[in-house]
Amino acid sequence: MDPQIAILRSYFNRITREFFFQRGYLEVETPILSPALIPEPAIEVFQTFFLHPDREPIPLYLIPSPEVWMKRLLAKGWPSLFQITKSFRNAESIGRLHNPEFTLLEYYTKGADYLSSINITEQYFHFLIEQIPRELRTSDLSVLEPPFQRMRVEEAFQRYAGFSLEPLDREALIEKGKSLGLSLSEEASWEEAFNQIFVHLIEPNLPKDRPLVLLDYPAEVQCLAKRIPGTPWRERWELYIEGIELANCFTEETDPNEIDAYFDREGEKKRFSRVPHPLDVSFRDMYKHPTLETSPSCSGVALGVDRLLMCLSGKSSLEGVILFPISDIVFS
Repeated sequence: MDPQIAILRSYFNRITREFFFQRGYLEVETPILSPALIPEPAIEVFQTFFLHPDREPIPLYLIPSPEVWMKRLLAKGWPSLFQITKSFRNAESIGRLHNPEFTLLEYYTKGADYLSSINITEQYFHFLIEQIPRELRTSDLSVLEPPFQRMRVEEAFQRYAGFSLEPLDREALIEKGKSLGLSLSEEASWEEAFNQIFVHLIEPNLPKDRPLVLLDYPAEVQCLAKRIPGTPWRERWELYIEGIELANCFTEETDPNEIDAYFDREGEKKRFSRVPHPLDVSFRDMYKHPTLETSPSCSGVALGVDRLLMCLSGKSSLEGVILFPISDIVFS
């Protein structure tokens, strides 16, 4: 446990708040417990119970992201928002890049799309690097310096896997993966085949010399990001620093029909989770409110604070930047 890391985290929180306050964002603090969640089949959650003295125990779930709460405020007409909060994900490996309890910086910008959010994030990184005291700069911060390199997912597949995604159906994508030496089931979904190819062939080869925004994800990779009209892509990007995925961004989907379809499709998959949980029906219903039809677009970014601090401090593992990581608590 290095006290300098605690000092760096304290400065980080202060500098982050100053950046968003200067730009008119409102800081909010939302619950880390929820009785229902947005369906995300790739994420397992933690369950607990509220033991009410006069009722049956009420199941509650630790949030994997504050999205489920922050979007309620946005739907009610609140301004651009941000918060630094704890989030939780279950059934993942622990160690260098994963801890089941972690810190997220999540910010939503009203009237913005995913491309606007790249510019905002570049400004944030520039401000952060500029404001960190010199005595805390224990690593070369040039790997964080904007402007970010930009690469479309389609370009990354052509460059590092040797083929285009655009014309491929599920069977063809599976065959491409197999021809590249991956073991893919014939029953794999399009998204599962994509993820396997991405993890094994694309991600390890991404440029590491400066920040990289990987943008325009396939629409077949399900999420609540808007479709790019007339294309098979979504308005989504992920930020990589030295090959480490650091942030995820959408132009937020607000079409009630698209959100209904997402809940139906992904909710069905969620039944097979190790920790099944109720879907937040009120979340999907709030987009049917007539005032949302004329609301401005919105873009949200979720950024892993612990991973960013790892890059800022020159550490090689989250265990160096999280006080009491789960590996120390459980396995020591």
